[in-house]
Amino acid sequence: MKVTWETYGGQAAAIRLGLPPKVLDTGALPENAARELDRLVAAAVPETEEKRADRARDAMSYTITVEDGGRSTAMTRSDATMTPAFAALLSWLEKHAEQQ
Repeated sequence: MKVTWETYGGQAAAIRLGLPPKVLDTGALPENAARELDRLVAAAVPETEEKRADRARDAMSYTITVEDGGRSTAMTRSDATMTPAFAALLSWLEKHAEQQ
């Protein structure tokens, strides 16, 4: 499984403009970390995006794309619409990207 994620918007948007997405491949992870990533993806993927009337000023937006077995699933959330499962997945990805 390959997971790609990107961050958009917010006050530092110009700094991130043009940066490539971050990529994590489960083949490069220890077995227990790969299992944890599978669990987090499974929890975040089926969730529907919450619709909110008010948009947060300078909110960050995040797109996580999961490629597995020829299938690709993209999830986009913002600071205002992020679910707990999506936040947990994003946090885990950021933590493990720093370790590589």
